[in-house]
This record gives sequence, structure tokens and C-alpha cells, in this order.
Amino acid sequence: MDFEDRKSPFDVASDRCGELGVHLSTDDDEDNEEGGAGQKTFKDEEAVLSSDLKWLEELYEEDDSDMDGDGDLAVAAVNDKKRSYAETARMFKLRRNLDQLDCFYRQKEHDVLKAREELKLCRQNVESLLEQRDKLEKDIEQQRAEDNSVAVFRLRAQHKNLCQKLQCEEELEAHISTGLKQQKMELSEVEVELGRFSSLRQEVQEEERVFQVHKNQKAATRLQQERKASQNLQLKMQHLRDKQAAMLRKEEAECQRKIEEGQASRKTAAKYLKETIKRMRQREAEKEQENRKLLEKRIQAVKSLKSNIAATQESLRVNQSRAKANTHKKEQRQRQLRESLQAQGINSIKHMYQQKQLEELKRKQEEFEDRQKSNRVEIVSKILQEEQLVKNRKRHQARLPKPTTTDKYPSLGRAREKILYYLDPSPPSATKESATIQLRQFNDSSSSPSASSDVEDLRETMHQEVDDQSLADSLAEPEFSGLWDQNYKMLLNEKTTLVQMEVKQEELAVASGKLSIPPKKVHGKELKGPPFISKPEVILFKDFEVGKLYKKKIVLTNISYVTNHCKLLGVSAHLKDFMSINFEPPGSLSTGMSCDMQAVFQPMINEDLEGEVHFASAVGPFSVPVRCSIKRCDLEVDSQFIDFGSHVVGQTISWTITLTNKGALPTLFSLDTRLSPETSHAQMASHVSAITCQETSSQSRTSVDQSSSVSLGTGELQPKQESQEISEAQQEHSESESSATGPEAIPETCVSPDVDAQMGKSHSDSNDIRLGNVKEGEIGPFESIPLEVVFTPTIPGGAKLDFHIKFSDLTSKPIPIQVRGVAVGVPVWVVQPNIDLKICMFDRLYQDSIMVQSRASTALKLTFEVCPEMRKHMEILPKTGFIQAQSGFNAQLKFLPRSSLSKDANNLFDKDTGVLEVPLTVQVAGQVKPVHFTVHAVVTSSNLQFEPTEVDFGICSIYQSVKSSVRLTNLSLLPQDFGFLGVPEFIEVQPNDGFGTLLPQETLEIDLVFSANKAKEYNFQLTCRSGINRDFLLSCRAVGVHPPLALSHSLVQFGATAVGDHSTAILYLINHQNNHNQSKQQAPRLFSFTLPKDSDISITPSTGRLLPGERCLVQVTFRPRLLDQDIKEEALRLLHRAKFLCEKELERNRHAEQETKKEVPLETSKGKKASVVPKTSTVSDVRNADQLTEPSNPADIQTGSEQYEEARASLLYSFTQRYSEYTVPCFVSDGDPPEEDRQAQPPWSPFNNLYLKLQCLAVQPPLVVISNHGHNVIDFHQVAVGEKVIKRFTVQNISRESLDLRSSMLDICGPFSLLNALRCLRPGGKQTLVLAFSPSLEKKYCESLEVRSQKMTLEMTVCGEGVFPAVTSSHPGGLLDFGYVLEKESTSHVLKLKNSSAVAVGFRVPLASLCPSQPQDGADRVAFLLGSYRDSQVQPTVGTQNYSGLSVFSVVPVEGSIAPGQSQDITVTFQPDHPAVNYSDRLTIELINKSKVCVVDLRGAASSHNMYLFGGDRLTVPVESLLPPLITGQPQFTAESEVMEKPTIPVLVTLRASYSAGVITPAVRELQVGCISSTQPSKKSGEFYWDNVASLQQLGFIVEPTKGTVETGHKRTLTVTWTPHCGYKPHEVVQTCLPLTLKGDETNVYRVTLMALVSTTSD
Repeated sequence: MDFEDRKSPFDVASDRCGELGVHLSTDDDEDNEEGGAGQKTFKDEEAVLSSDLKWLEELYEEDDSDMDGDGDLAVAAVNDKKRSYAETARMFKLRRNLDQLDCFYRQKEHDVLKAREELKLCRQNVESLLEQRDKLEKDIEQQRAEDNSVAVFRLRAQHKNLCQKLQCEEELEAHISTGLKQQKMELSEVEVELGRFSSLRQEVQEEERVFQVHKNQKAATRLQQERKASQNLQLKMQHLRDKQAAMLRKEEAECQRKIEEGQASRKTAAKYLKETIKRMRQREAEKEQENRKLLEKRIQAVKSLKSNIAATQESLRVNQSRAKANTHKKEQRQRQLRESLQAQGINSIKHMYQQKQLEELKRKQEEFEDRQKSNRVEIVSKILQEEQLVKNRKRHQARLPKPTTTDKYPSLGRAREKILYYLDPSPPSATKESATIQLRQFNDSSSSPSASSDVEDLRETMHQEVDDQSLADSLAEPEFSGLWDQNYKMLLNEKTTLVQMEVKQEELAVASGKLSIPPKKVHGKELKGPPFISKPEVILFKDFEVGKLYKKKIVLTNISYVTNHCKLLGVSAHLKDFMSINFEPPGSLSTGMSCDMQAVFQPMINEDLEGEVHFASAVGPFSVPVRCSIKRCDLEVDSQFIDFGSHVVGQTISWTITLTNKGALPTLFSLDTRLSPETSHAQMASHVSAITCQETSSQSRTSVDQSSSVSLGTGELQPKQESQEISEAQQEHSESESSATGPEAIPETCVSPDVDAQMGKSHSDSNDIRLGNVKEGEIGPFESIPLEVVFTPTIPGGAKLDFHIKFSDLTSKPIPIQVRGVAVGVPVWVVQPNIDLKICMFDRLYQDSIMVQSRASTALKLTFEVCPEMRKHMEILPKTGFIQAQSGFNAQLKFLPRSSLSKDANNLFDKDTGVLEVPLTVQVAGQVKPVHFTVHAVVTSSNLQFEPTEVDFGICSIYQSVKSSVRLTNLSLLPQDFGFLGVPEFIEVQPNDGFGTLLPQETLEIDLVFSANKAKEYNFQLTCRSGINRDFLLSCRAVGVHPPLALSHSLVQFGATAVGDHSTAILYLINHQNNHNQSKQQAPRLFSFTLPKDSDISITPSTGRLLPGERCLVQVTFRPRLLDQDIKEEALRLLHRAKFLCEKELERNRHAEQETKKEVPLETSKGKKASVVPKTSTVSDVRNADQLTEPSNPADIQTGSEQYEEARASLLYSFTQRYSEYTVPCFVSDGDPPEEDRQAQPPWSPFNNLYLKLQCLAVQPPLVVISNHGHNVIDFHQVAVGEKVIKRFTVQNISRESLDLRSSMLDICGPFSLLNALRCLRPGGKQTLVLAFSPSLEKKYCESLEVRSQKMTLEMTVCGEGVFPAVTSSHPGGLLDFGYVLEKESTSHVLKLKNSSAVAVGFRVPLASLCPSQPQDGADRVAFLLGSYRDSQVQPTVGTQNYSGLSVFSVVPVEGSIAPGQSQDITVTFQPDHPAVNYSDRLTIELINKSKVCVVDLRGAASSHNMYLFGGDRLTVPVESLLPPLITGQPQFTAESEVMEKPTIPVLVTLRASYSAGVITPAVRELQVGCISSTQPSKKSGEFYWDNVASLQQLGFIVEPTKGTVETGHKRTLTVTWTPHCGYKPHEVVQTCLPLTLKGDETNVYRVTLMALVSTTSD
């Protein structure tokens, strides 16, 4: 082969593959490398080296760098000649090209084998076709011999088609053969090419071997270098560790030094801390003494309050019963009045309404008069206030820095007299004082938290009257009371009594709770409270200024159970001038929705205002309260009682109290100590208001009661004040005599001389107590001022000072302050007589200081004595000492309680409570009475107790953790810190890693988690150390095992899963190989998961078998569901609730029935009818109550019942969340069962058990099914194949968020389909899904449809079964002939369908004449019109029809459904409207799935007479026109001519005799004569006869019978026989005509033409 003229085969192969980019060089090319062309080609090859050889370049760079070192001298010596980079690159390129050539050779070899297979298959097809052709040729010859032309033509067509296929196969065989030859040639070329490069292949293999050796040498060299570098790195790390150790030692030394410094500083701090603690304890003792005194006072006050409350309750009970009796009497009077008015024929409702209107008018008139009186009193009070102010300013003009304003009011006296004369000439009365005091006491009591809101209403009602009385009381009283005073008192007492009686009735109605407010109900739920709430609840305008504008926004929220609306009705009448409401009605508001409004307030007067903003809603009216308050003073002090305690004479102690103004109005204040508040009305000019005597005395009594004063006068007033404050209800409802007794005692108190004497005594006692520098001044709004009180005792004994802080503000009451102090003169005393060591522990040392003070002028000897019982436990150092003059002495108390304390000091120590009280004494030299002091302490234990004392973890896998709990109890009365120290690494202590604090007597559950790290036995102890360094040991033991199987995860935490949804986790169960125990590990392992009972967990697979080294995928599914027991309990609860509501409704109906019986009189007939209605309703209610037979046990609730489903839905809607944990054990066997008995149980070992912990959280489903009783299974049951059934199910969004619904794909080739699209579902929205089921095969179907949302996937199971319908007909199909019927009459035939299948089957019965989609047999009509229509056997599908347009055949029913196992009758009626013999139609009975049960051809004929002739040859086409025949003229006939010339009906009868083998067979034809039965009674039977019968016999015709009769509804057969006579000529047609007369209701003559011939062929 010439390689110079063309390319080498290898080059051709390279070009064909398209992958070879570098050509191989032969030996000749290598020899010519030094030539110019060769060198240029080689350089080009070097220039286009592929990028995948870059690593070679890096390798040679390393080689060059390594060759420069000393380490690679041996490698350089081995390789005599250094390999160049180009040679190595050439080697790799040659290897790549050789591999490509090998690949190309394999491809060609594969193509040749494939072509051979195709050729073999093609030849087999050709042989098969040849065999078929031979067989067809034989069949053609056989059919040709049988003279079957149709079969011959058919076989010839098949033969022709087969020859074409054979030709195609032969052409394909030739093509494949050509291709095979070409591929064989190419394969040979490639083989030759491979032979050419065999030497080159060997060279490449040798170069590769050398390269591999070189590469291994480089790797060894590199490994040696890495080892050297590693050694150097280890040396560096060792040096670094030494350096760090040195630094650590240095840091430890520095830390030790700091610790020593800290200890020294703590010692110094402890010294100062003891002093601080000593001072704090002293203060605590003083506070404790004060608290005890206050506690005793409060106990006394509570006792008196309790007795007064009991008396008040008794009086209220009597008043309530009296009010009920009055109410009952009033109702009885109204009822009697109503009955009497009705008896007189007067409209009682109208009359009572008029009476109420008159009473209302009278009440308004009285209110108007009261307002006029109050206005008069206000004017008078203002004048009196101004006069009193002028007098006060004149009286205190010397004390005030500002000039007085008395000159501005020179004519106030005269103006006052004039105004009093014009307004009210009657003088004021002292009786008003009584109402003033009662109202003030009532106000004080109503301000307490226990007072009701009705008290405020009472105060508002009596406010104006009380103002009148208070102003009258402020006037100067005459020296001697006259008659005018007593008369005025009586009038005012009567008026006050009436007001009190009205208030009493109101309060009793509110207290008894019998307000006639109808309860509001929405959807059966009682709405308590208003339908809307406001935010804020009260519209408050505080500290307003006149003239300014204030705005406030209010939010109204609908809290009723239904959609509601609100409408603004307005504000209270007295607020309309100052307040306006900006409110736009929002329309209907759902529950929880809100709307806004704005309140605008612009005050014009400086008064407190209260009112309401009224609204109306669909449920009922409601209102929002409004309160507007002016600026006022709110003054208070931090303490009204100052107790300096005991102090030595000569010392000076100061106490500071803080006066605070919490209001927005400034005022002047002054400290008054000269006069008692009981005897002074106003002592300060310009800042003390005109306060009445009764008001001042009441305030002083209250302040004295709070500070527990010991003055004589105050002690007399205190019980009276308490009785007035507590028994306020008695004062309101008592008689006028009892209400007047209170005020009479108060003026006597005001002028009592004992009070003045007591005040003088208090002034003399308070010389040692004085006030500070600040005695008067001005306090601004929201400002605090400190006031100082100084106590300087001069003589031993008690000292006190009572003073008042008075203010210029008229509404601010003086604040009483009591100051007490005691001066002592004992020479030696213990500063802290009660030493409280608090709570102490056994065996712990406690110390305290005993401070002894001396007032003596000389040194004294002290001796501390401890009782003998406590000498083992308590010690005082030093026992003896000297206290210097006017100094103190400190002794150290050491207390070390031991365990024998209860035995040693039984009388001092209470073992049960741990309380220790030790009396100690200090003996003073020269003093007969020793100084006593007491040490108190509570001694408790410091033990911590474990329960149980020993923990056994049992068997624990190294892959699992075992948790055990112990209870740690603190037996001490003190909190103790604890911690587990030195915990091994395989144990974990929780909570808080084993550290914490135990409160007194607290028990904490400690979790111990044991995780074995090796398979062995564990015995260890845990050390729990308390905060006082006591150790408590807990013994533990466990056994660690190595199970053969392992779980990839031992803990599975499922996310929040909705009820009805599912969550899936996947983990692996692995059978690891164990090299240490090869014999056991080779055995396979059986595993089995055991699920908890009634859990929502499923594991797949739950059992299995694992070979060594295998792993099994385990799927864990969490499907939360509602527990059956919970559902039944909820159902029982709902039944109880329904029964309770029913009983409540019955009780309400009975009550309404009783009221109806009382109101409606029984005399009238209407009343009688009305009285019957409640009885009927009561009976029905009783029946409904009886029907609510509820089970007493939840187990009695049937699963799937209506109560069960309602309870299930209720739980779903109220479901919140449910967390549960499961521990699922996995039992692992030691191997397979023994080979002898495979049915035996395999050996199981508890050491192999695995445990899987599952944490499951179930939440409320956002999507629930509300149809189909909440079931997630849609069962179509059995459906006929081909039928389509549609079902719907509804889902609802019960969450608070919108859900975007999506659905999963159903099988597109399956029978189920979703007919509607899903949409976004808003909260509370519903979506109906429409599913269709149309089975195509007889089998069961089941699919899953998933309705997906963002939070859950609702899985629906859709199932159904396809069933073939088995419906049979009583008629087998074919022809159904109705025969002849008279025109315009009908006949019927019944077909019976029976359904033998298990499902209901729908059917349709269409007629061919009524199907517009069918061509109405147009092809048949054309065949009849164009072809041989004379053949009697040919009949069109749809024949003659009625002229009226109605179908001549009718079917009832046209469609319907047959129940399983039932039958259905189908009635077919034939009703023609004109005579014809070609009535026909086709009836098809088909099912819904388009399958046909049977096809029936309907035939019928109609005649206008009762006699008819049927048979003979057809003379006309079977299809007639619906148009009436065209009549060109109407000739006139007479009666005779009409009878004689009546047209005859032609009938043709053709007889064909057959001639065969010289024998002639006679021809026989039959005609039928019938008489139609009719519903008309006039119809009768008919007769027939032939005329000219004798002439027929000459021609060979015989007719039988010649005449006869036909009964109604019957028919007779006429036989015509033709036998050729002897002289018959062949092919001669014998023809004759004779009449046939039929007599019935009319006489018809048929002209029968007999035509006979002989036929030689069989038709």
C-alpha cells in the first residue's frame, strides 16, 4: 500500500472520529527529525500542546529544582540520559492517539456485528414472507378450483401486498449487504493500520514503564522531604509549649499575689461591714417595734369594724326585705288597678301611661323648683364666703405680709341682707347641719374600694341640698335658739327624709340585683356587658383650664358575637355646651373590628363635669363615661405619726417629713400648733376657707383615729365617728329621729371645755418637741417641701406634739401630725435588747456584737451571764469588763449550735419549729436590777437528701443515652447553693449542668443522662457539694453494651404538624462490620420496632433482616389525630350543655306561660285560645327534653354518630397544640433462627436493643373538611363502566391567615378528575372541590388527592369501583311487528329490562326517527328508489310517518335508571294517523356508557277499514311522501255510479315453479286476510270470497279457501298453488286476474293478478 500518494488509514480514522488532533510519527519521521520540515512540524506540535499536560510541565520544573540539590544524585545516576519534556509529551500524545485508534477499531467491529445481525434478521423476514407467499398461492389455486371469485380476489390482493413487502425486504437485504461489505473493508483497513503501529505501541509501553519508575522515585524523594519538614515543625511546637508553660507559671504567681492582696482587703472590708451591719440591725429593731405597735392598732380597728359591719348587714337585710314587700304591694296594686280598669271597659295601658306622664311632669316641676332653690343658695353662699374671707383677713392682718383687701368690700353686709330678702326670707336652720355631716360621712365611706358606684349617684343627688345646708351652717348662730329655728329644722328634716327614702329604694334595687334589664342574647350566647368597649374606658380631661381647647381620640371595638354597628346618639345634656363628638358611622363591624371618634372639649366654667356619650347598636344601647376635672390641690405627707423612740436627756434628734402636692394648683400652707383644730374654724387669712364646725371636728376625729391619739377629748369622739362611717347605710334608711341624733352631739363636742383643757396640756407636754425653721410658705404644683421636727428631751418621760398643716385652698383639709418621744435616764443599758441571729445552721459559728451604753459619770463593772443550758452552744467574750463613763462597751457573742441542742436546752428550743429564744443578763456592779436582753434565732439543718440514694441506669448502648431522675431535697430553712463536682465525661447532670440553688424545703428533680463510651460495667459516685462545703454522695452503676446495629439518628424532632397532616423523617438502620468479633458479625440480624399503643407514629419497615455491612432506610411518619376518648368526652360535654340549655328554655317557657295566664283573662274566647298556646309549647318542649337522652358514659357514644362528629368538629376548632414524646424500642436478634427449625423464635438479647426518641408537636389544622362528616375519604362506591359520577366536598380555612390552595396531580389516565380550580381562601372562607369518577374497566380504583397550603397538606383518599352493567331485555332484538291497526287508534307492546348488576344503571331508549344526528336512512331510500325495490324482504329503517309530524311510534319512559336487582317496563306504542302499510322505525336500548342492550326494528300498518289483505308483491316504493296527493279535479258522481264504479285495489302475486332434473315443483304463495280489533263497539267480524274461481283451475291455479269469515282480532291464510298443465311451454308466463271481496264495516274489492312462470335457477 502506497503511503505517499494518500493518507494513512490512521489519518483517515482520525479525521472520521473527529477527536485526534495529533498524528503519530513513524520511524521514518523520527529519522528525519533533523530536517527542516521535520523540525518545523515538531515545533508546531510543541506549540499546540494541550492544556491537560500542564502538570507534566510542573513535574519537570520540580525535577529540575530537585536535580539541583544533593538528594537526587542517585536518581540522576540511574537515568543515563535525562528525559526531555518534549519526549514525555510525545509519549502521552502517542498513548492518547493509540487509545483513540483502539476505540475506533472497537466501534468498527461493533458496527460490523450489528450489520450482520440486521442482515440475519432481514433474511429471516424474507424467508417468512416467501413461506406466506407460497401458502397464499396454494389458497388461490384452491379457491379458483372452488370457483370462489370473491375469495380469489381477496387472496390476490393479499398476495400482491405480500409481494410488495417481499420486494422491500429484498431491497433492504441488498442495502444491508452492501453496507456490511463496506464496513468489513473499513475494519480491515483499521486492522492494517493497527499492525503498522504495533512497534510504536511497544515503544510507548516501554516509555510509560520508565516514566512510572521515574515518578515513583520522585514520590519517595518528596516523602523524605515531608518527613524532614515534619520533624522541624515538631521541634518548633515543643519550643512553643515550653515558652507557654513558663508564661503560665508566671501568670499563676501573679494571680496568687492578687489573691493574697484581695484577702487582705476583704479582712479590712469585713471590719467596716460588721459596723455597718450593726447599725442596720439597730434600725431594724426600731422598725420592728414600730410595726408591732401599728399592728396592734390595726387589729383593734378591724375588730370594731367587723362588729359594725355585722350590724350594718343585718339592717340592710331588713331593709331589703321591706323593699321587696313594698315592691310586691306596688305590683299587686297595679295589677288590681289594671283588672278593675279592664272590667270597666277602660284601656288600662293608656290610663297607666297617662298616670306615668303626669307623675313625670310633676317630678320635673319639683326638680325645677329644687334647681331654683339651689341657685338661690349658691348666690347666698358666695356672698357669705366673701364676707367670711373679709373677716379672716381683718383678723390675721398682722401675720400676713400682704395688705388686706377689706376696704374693697364696704357694702357687703347691706348687699347680703338685700339679696337674702329677695331670694329667701326664711332664716337658715340648724337641721341642715345634720344632712351636711351625713353626706360628708357618706362621701368618706364611698371613697373606699368596697363602696359601690350607687353611692356616687346618691352623692350627686343630694349634692345641691347639702350645699344649701352647709352654707346655712356656716352662718353665725344666735346665742339663744328660738322657735323659728325649730320650725325650720322640722321642714328640712321632712325634706331630707323624703330624699333619703328615694335613695334607699334605688340602692335596694341595685343591691338586690333586680333591675329589669333584659339579657342580651346572640346566637344562643348571653352577651354580658356593653357590645362595644372603648379605649380608653373613660374619656378623661384632667386639670383643664377655662377657654382652652382639648381633643382626645377614642377607639370603639366590637366585642359582641355578631356583626354590629354603632350610631352616635349624643352626649349628656349638661355637657352639650362644652363638648362635641366627631364621629363618622363606620357601617357594619365584625367581631373584633374597631372604629375611631374624636372628643373635643372646650370648658367655659371652672367646675368638675361628668357625663356620658350615648351610642346605639344592633344589640342595644351603650355609653362611654366622660370625666372632666379642674385643677385642684392634692396634698399629702409621707408620715402623720413621728415616733422618736427613747433618747437620753440632752440629745437633739431631728426628723424630716415631706409635704407633697400631687395636684396642679398651688396653695399656701402653715403649721399651726397654738390652737387645736377642734375649736378653730379658720386661723389663717387668705388661705383658710370658711369651714363649718362639724366638718372640722369630723376631720380632727379621723386624723386622731389614724394616729392613735391618747387625748381625752379625742378618745370620746372616736367611737362615734367609727359608728357613723361604718353604718352609713343605717343612717340613710333610718327614721328622721335617728338621723338627727348625730348632729346634735357634734356641736357639743365643738364647745366642750374638756378639749380646751386637753389642748393646753398637750402644749405643755410638747416643749421638748419643736418645729423647724420652715413653718409656712407656698407649695407649687407637683412640688415637695421638707418639714423638720426637732426633739430635744430635757427631763425623763414621754413628750408629744400635735399640730396641723393648714392650707389656703378651700377644698384641702388640714393634715394632722402627731409627734411622740421618750426621754430615758438609765445609766447602763443594752442598745439592742433583742438580738436576732435570724436563721442559723447546726455546727456553724455565728457571731454578733453586744453594745452596752453608760450614762454614769464613773466606770462600772459588767458581768455577762449565760444560762447553764446554753453554755455548750453560746459564749460571750469577755465575760467581765469595765465600761467607762459616758461611753460604750462591746462584747462578742459567739453562737455554735450543736446537734445536742434539743436535749441540752429543751425548754428554750422548739424542736418542731427550730425557734430558739435565750434570755441573757448583764450584771452591773452597784446596781440591784440587772440588764436583761434576749437572743433570738431559728436553728435549722444543713443537710441535702437524695431520693433514691442509689441510681441504676441498667443496660445502655454506646449509641444511646439513658436518663434517670433523682430528687434532691433541701432540709434546711435557708436556701443552699449546690453543685456536682468531678462529673465523669460519660455522665451529664441537668438542669444548669448540675449547679443551682435550692430554696428552703424545696425539692428539685435532677436529670442524670448516662452515655456509655465503651462496652463495660460502670460503678461510680457523684459528689454534690453544698455552699458550705459539705459533700453528699450518690452511688451510680450501669452496663455499657455495643449493639450490632446502629441508627443514623436516635432523636427525631418533628416540626409543628397540623391534625390531619403528616410529617415524615428518614433515617438509616446500619449493620456495621466488626473486625474484632468476626464470627458473630457474619451472622445476619433481625430487627423489630415496637410502637406505643394508640400513638400517631408509624414506622416503615417495622421489621426486617440486615446482612453484615448493609443498611436499611427507615421511614418514620407522624400523623396527629384526635383521640377517640377525647372525642367521646367532648360529645358527652356537648350533650350535657344541650340538656342544660333545654331545661333553661323550658323554665323560661313555664315562666312566660304563668305570666300569660295571669295577664290574659279567661272569660273571653280569645283568652281561651291564647291560654292553649303555652300548653302546646310546653308539651313540645317536654318532648324535646325527653328526646335528649344522654349517655352517662363516654363509651356509650357510638363512633361515627352525629354526636361523635359534632364533638370531633368542636375539638378541631378549639384545638391549640399538643406536645408528645415517644421512645420506640428496636429489638435486635443475635442471628437467624436455627436451621433445624426455621419457625422457631431467633435468640433476642436486651444488650442489642436500640431506642429511637420522637418529639412530636401537633397544632390546629388551618384547613378542615366540613362536608362528609369531616371524613377524608371520598368513596364513589360502585359505578357502572362508562358512567360518570360527580361528588363534592368542602374545605374551610379556620386559621387567621389567608391560604393559597393547590392540589396534587391525579393520574391523567385514571378515572378520577378534579373539575374546578382552587383559589386563595381567606380566614373563615370555604371552598368546594368537585371530583368526577368515570371508570373504564371493571376493577377497584384508589388515588390520593393532596390539597396543599403554606402550613399543611390535607390528604384526601378517593376510591371507587368500576362495575360492568348487566342489563337484559325480554325482547332478544330484531323485528317487532305490530300488525294492522285502524287509523287514529293505537296498540302497545311492553319490553322488560332487568338489572342483574350490583349498581344502579341508567338507560336511554332513542328512536331512529327522533335522532337528528342520524341521516334517517337516506341511503336506504336511495336504494329503494334506484334499485330493486320490489323485493319484499327489503325494508327501510325509518318508513312512513304520520302527517301530523308526531312520531308514529312512541316510547315511555325515554330514559331512566334501574336499581340493582330491579326491573323496568318500557312501553312501545304504535299510533298511526292515516292508512299505510310501510310504517317502520328502529328502537335502540342503550346504557349510559353507550353500550347497547338490544336493537328492535318496529313495523306496523294502518287501515281505514277493519278488513285488510296482506301479502303479494310490492307494487310501490316503501317510502311515501308526507305531502297529500295532488287532486286536479273533483268529478261529480251519483250514488249508484259511486257504488258501481268504486275503484279496486290491485294486488300482484307472482308464482315461480322450479324445474330440476325433469321434475317441476309447483309454486305456492300465501295471502293473509285479517280483521282488525277496535276499541269501538260498532266494529264486527268480516268475511271474504273469491269470484271466478272456476276459470283458475283451467290455468293450473288452486285457491283455498274460496270464502270464509274472520273474527275480530284474527286473520286467516289464503293459499294459492300453481301447477303447470301438460301443454305448458317453457318460458311462458301464465297470467290471470280475479277479484277478492272483503266485507267488514265497508266492502273492498281487491283485484288480484296471478302471474306464474317456471324458473330453472334457484333464487
